[in-house]
Amino acid sequence: MHSDAELGTPYAVATRLAHFGEEEKVAGAVVHPIFQNSLFVFDRTQDLLNALEVDPFGPPHHYSRISNPTVDLLERKLADLEGTEAAKVVGCGMAAITAAVMSCLSTGGHVVCPDTAYGPVRTLLNTYLDRFNITVTYVSGRDVDEIIAATRENTQLIYLESPTSALFRMQDIPAVTAFARSRGIRTVIDNTYASPLLMNPHALGVDLVCHSATKYIGGHSDVTAGVICGTSESIRRIGLRDANFMGNILHPFSAWLLTRGLRTIGVRLPVHTHNAQVLAEFLEGQPQVDIVHHLGLASYPQRDLVTKLMRGTGGLFSFEPKNQSKDAVLDFCDRLQLFQRGISWGGFESLVVPIRVSPADYPEPKWVIRLFCGLEDTEDLRRDVERALPALNG
Repeated sequence: MHSDAELGTPYAVATRLAHFGEEEKVAGAVVHPIFQNSLFVFDRTQDLLNALEVDPFGPPHHYSRISNPTVDLLERKLADLEGTEAAKVVGCGMAAITAAVMSCLSTGGHVVCPDTAYGPVRTLLNTYLDRFNITVTYVSGRDVDEIIAATRENTQLIYLESPTSALFRMQDIPAVTAFARSRGIRTVIDNTYASPLLMNPHALGVDLVCHSATKYIGGHSDVTAGVICGTSESIRRIGLRDANFMGNILHPFSAWLLTRGLRTIGVRLPVHTHNAQVLAEFLEGQPQVDIVHHLGLASYPQRDLVTKLMRGTGGLFSFEPKNQSKDAVLDFCDRLQLFQRGISWGGFESLVVPIRVSPADYPEPKWVIRLFCGLEDTEDLRRDVERALPALNG
């Protein structure tokens, strides 16, 4: 928990982003320094033993695999933004998800997961956790009754996303978590799309909230990291076991870069959101486009959930071209000049990637083209897409 001296609520998010956790300046430095050291020494042996016995996470810190002042500052900032008691940062988003998921499961358990969840998460559930006799049932996630019907006596986890990858499908989080808690089922959500600024799932009943901090939190495409947010007890358990034993720590310099990124996320995110909204509306009116999957459109089929759960939408969306030829899809992507071809997203640059999707409710696999709108000029991005659209004629 945070001290009364720290600038948490009721201060506005913009103020907390700039000041929370940094009220006391180290040697007068306006930017918190990087403690780029692997260990911390003590004047007396008993002080070291006290640090180990009282609170291994510190302060006082003793070993950077466990805790570090630079990392600790970032974790406190992220917990404040997500409205949780604690947070743990690790080496990448998948490391965060893996640690969170494994903390909820034991041998013979069962997981319910959306069928359009992030691909590596489905791989984790299908091919890694099966060695522990963990089984999984996939659902669309759009119907609470469907999720409930998929649970079993041995269901230990319902996995959620805000929204799912590629097709951006929402789940009714409060309804799902209310059911899960009544059955003693844990819930984990990947909140990367929304970021802590647009939705706080813990307040909606989710047990563990994960992020790929590589995306919006970092914001500069120069660091990979993940974060898990939850109660102090759950984060302490993950920190001492799942993340600690696997060595998925975050190094101090990466934590410093992410703290830098947090200072501007409140300024960056509205630009990403605006660019994506304009572009999605433009594409929705083009003859080459069948469906645009964007939470901000009036045509989005779960718009009621967006307005109920979120404070806005972001810079990521996809569309399904009418021309499903692979050559046409790749040609469209190759014609783009400002949208660079690459995975990940959330940085300053605009990106495009074609994705082959095959959820259960699709009669056959389809190509979707995912666009992330960076910080470039809105009209320049629109013209870039307009110039590439003829590739999809046919």
